Amino acid sequence: MSTYLIADSGATNCQWTLVQNKKHQLVRTIGMSPYFLSTESMIEILQKAFAKKINPNQIQAVYFYGTGLSNPSNVTSLKKALKTVFPKAKLDIQTDLVAAARATCQQQKGIACIMGTGSNTGFYNGKKITKNSPGLGYVLGDEGSGAYLGKKVLQYFLYHTFDEELMLSFQKKYQLDKSEILNKIYREPLPNRYLASFATFLSEHRGHYMIENIIEDGLNDFFYTHLNKLNESWLYPIHFVGSVAFAFKDVIKQLALVYEMELGSIIKSPMQGLIVYHQNTK
Repeated sequence: MSTYLIADSGATNCQWTLVQNKKHQLVRTIGMSPYFLSTESMIEILQKAFAKKINPNQIQAVYFYGTGLSNPSNVTSLKKALKTVFPKAKLDIQTDLVAAARATCQQQKGIACIMGTGSNTGFYNGKKITKNSPGLGYVLGDEGSGAYLGKKVLQYFLYHTFDEELMLSFQKKYQLDKSEILNKIYREPLPNRYLASFATFLSEHRGHYMIENIIEDGLNDFFYTHLNKLNESWLYPIHFVGSVAFAFKDVIKQLALVYEMELGSIIKSPMQGLIVYHQNTK
């Protein structure tokens, strides 16, 4: 009998799968990001979420994937919280890019890409990420991400680049003025998430030439800036994980053809792939 937890955490939400006797139970908590939560806060959240579901001493392993885990002090804080709540569990703490790689490539070589609020890519050799395109964050980088595309939407609105139809649609949907938008971006926390929220405007107006231009240019920037610089992009399948990739998979398919790259899978969330991965590596 094997009992373990798999966690896929962003800054906002964390999806957990409790695997017990090959049965899966889904548990949700807020995002378990050491950037925003103290060790004590994480312990409290975990105890509350799992106290009534299982005896914590029964958990034999925790496979945790999340953002901000390339930072050693964040890993230390998270490890302390997990060890406090699940004292007998073996811990495997990895970045969200490793989650994308394991979920899509399993134990094969391939390129793993994340396209959600932020973006990232790397070459996976079947065991670990051996090459990673430098992440510059939403101000300087994150090409093809929700924040990158959302920024373009706001630029087109604030510069009055949108035609009358799109200007009216934007105003009706969001009812925002310039000062409110700038205040959210420059004075309030988590501006990347705020920017990414405007990517849905693109999904809702597919077919309009201005919208298609923003999507195609934004995703092409990801291909050109990141995939184009990895020699492995022409040797192995390229897989995508994330809400933006899933929403605009038709554009990704077209760009893969243009760049003559082999497209692998495009999935919204890595959890199902991670369940398969850990079942096969037991």
